[in-house]
Amino acid sequence: MGTPGFSVPALKALHEAGHEIAAVYSQPPRPAGRGQSEKRSDVHEAALALGIPVRTPASLKTPDAQADFAALDLDVAVVVAYGLILPKAILEAPKHGCLNIHGSLLPRWRGAAPIQRAILAGDTESGITIMQMDEGLDTGPMLLREVVPIGPETTADHLHDALSELGAQLIVDALEALAAGQLKPWPQPAEGATYAKKLTRADGVIDWRKPAAEIARQVRALTPWPGVFFAHDGKRIKLLEVYAHTDMARKMPGMVLDELLNVACGEGILTLKKLQREGKAALDGPAFLRGYPLPPGTWLETPDP
Repeated sequence: MGTPGFSVPALKALHEAGHEIAAVYSQPPRPAGRGQSEKRSDVHEAALALGIPVRTPASLKTPDAQADFAALDLDVAVVVAYGLILPKAILEAPKHGCLNIHGSLLPRWRGAAPIQRAILAGDTESGITIMQMDEGLDTGPMLLREVVPIGPETTADHLHDALSELGAQLIVDALEALAAGQLKPWPQPAEGATYAKKLTRADGVIDWRKPAAEIARQVRALTPWPGVFFAHDGKRIKLLEVYAHTDMARKMPGMVLDELLNVACGEGILTLKKLQREGKAALDGPAFLRGYPLPPGTWLETPDP
């Protein structure tokens, strides 16, 4: 049970390990692109390529959806970034319940956006938790856990890919241990729980009064979506790559300091290394300035979301 690209390696790993996959559940096709034609999810496409039947109910709360699921007579359901709430009847239908591949070291970052929130918060590590699902939000007992470090240059894309591959490996390990009767759950600790709320465009707004290091984490965490942006002369400009300095600028936050696109922040200085105007190509700093001058003394605004 999964939907985005993050879930595909787990599906492929389970298939390659020889497990009998009775069905793949994924969210329904959605309108996409200029023509708004319906697009299948990444997991849907991967399942079709493997010859596995796909089901795309809009909800699992109806009696019919729950009866169809129960009729599969499953040993276990594997859930990773599925995106639909699993009612109690679904959770209890498989013989061994539902196992979730979660992209954080639970109880840290329960919820929708654990990868981005970990980088935003300045965490030095993340990881994968294989969890026995219950009716709470990522509150079930843990089965396996493994750490992935977050370095000073780790981006959301890099962490996403590392966790996706690790989750695929660990779920195969978990099912092997389950079959051997060696999978022993342990409860999540009460302390240290945080909620990784869903991302919105407002998360991408730059506040130059913040420390340069915090804005740099914002860029690493929120690229490509929702993106991090400032405003100038009524135009929205996206930051794709930056570098934070600890030097103090002693200038108003948001002011361009020199021809190298160093900008004053609440603490420290931020070098704008790659930028993109709306509807334009992404450019490194010098190329961007040739087409869109931002001379020293220019004040960069904090836009509305």
